[in-house]
Amino acid sequence: MTHEHRARRFEVEALTRVEGEGGLIVEIEEGKLADVRLRIFEPPRFFEGFLRGRMFTEPADITARICGICPVAYQMSACQAIEAACGVEVDPAIRDLRHLLYCGEWIESHVLHIHLLHAPDFLGYPSGIAMAADHRAEVERGLRLKKIGNQIVEVVGGRAVHPVNVRVGGFYKAPDAPTMAALAEDLRWALAAAEDVARWVATFPMPAHELPDGTALVALRHPTEYPMLGARLVSTTGLDIAPDQWRDHFAEEHVAHSTALHGKMLAGGDYLVGPLARFALNADHLAPRAAALAAELGLTPAERNPFRSILVRAIETVHACEVALAIATAYTPPPRAFVPVDPREGAGCGWSEAPRGLLFHRYELDAEGHVLTAQIVPPTSQNQPTIEHDLMHLIEHSLDLDDAALEAICETAVRNYDPCISCATHFLDMRVHRR
Repeated sequence: MTHEHRARRFEVEALTRVEGEGGLIVEIEEGKLADVRLRIFEPPRFFEGFLRGRMFTEPADITARICGICPVAYQMSACQAIEAACGVEVDPAIRDLRHLLYCGEWIESHVLHIHLLHAPDFLGYPSGIAMAADHRAEVERGLRLKKIGNQIVEVVGGRAVHPVNVRVGGFYKAPDAPTMAALAEDLRWALAAAEDVARWVATFPMPAHELPDGTALVALRHPTEYPMLGARLVSTTGLDIAPDQWRDHFAEEHVAHSTALHGKMLAGGDYLVGPLARFALNADHLAPRAAALAAELGLTPAERNPFRSILVRAIETVHACEVALAIATAYTPPPRAFVPVDPREGAGCGWSEAPRGLLFHRYELDAEGHVLTAQIVPPTSQNQPTIEHDLMHLIEHSLDLDDAALEAICETAVRNYDPCISCATHFLDMRVHRR
């Protein structure tokens, strides 16, 4: 009796190597896929609710606690939204420091994902620790590279996890020149190491697979930079909008099987945020060495295979190291570390590109600067419908696999998106039912 017709059921109590908790339920009836539901069951965290009534100076610190992996993304999106509400624009030198801080987060997050969360899938190991027994040099290189990413966050943000030096309008204190010069020395090694990591990742065996037809790719866009602090949002379906137009084109909805909201485009259809989307829409703004390496490894903006997202992350790591080195090398302490921000009544929107995708914030303030409403849209909740439909597409073409092989490819596919489930609850207990 073939796998697709034999009645089977198996469960994986928890998906490992992702941040947070959730479950995947697969229903197969008479040899055909009936349903896939990515069920996030981590408790809601109510950040939007308890931000109400707080002073406008507080969201940057409070929202950073949503995630220990990408706190900078929450701080940058929150600061930009509050500054927009208050009619303030930061100095170019302050923005450069924000860009550097964001580079540190991209480096540490991408390197963690590549070496400890995802590479074991492609190389046939149950964990990064098991993989290190045979790939010690690669893992040690990755750990040193991640440490440099954390070092950037500590130098600029005051602490490697949940930075304390970020404030609305800039920073409490700017780094001194000798500290930045020492950081630049480490970044010279990091840039070469990141290039070696990308070449290593390019050797991984990756399944042939593409996103379902009609999936829109969505990312920020900046006139001259690869987007971390992008100015506008663009898509492969022709969108080109400012932050305050977000709610005219996107929304969130509750679904019965998840404590996380699902993002949707009001025009219809699934959309994807994250490295694959960023690269497709912004490859022309990669830093020179990152762009040359992407071409060498055969990565083009036409790439639509989610399994190759790990390679895009490796290229983005090279880019982040290259940009960070340029900023650190040219650094002189700014005349002021922050721009004064006075509260005013109104609403403001802000966004930035977290390592795993677009992160949108909106705040409404009263005249004294109290938060009246808050909206936070993390990348994983936006990607959740696409993950489900991508899994459907993948499973439909994999029904002849036995339970263990089907489970393995599904877990790898979920990790393609580097989901941060704790961020999305505002994965993986896996159950397959075959009838």
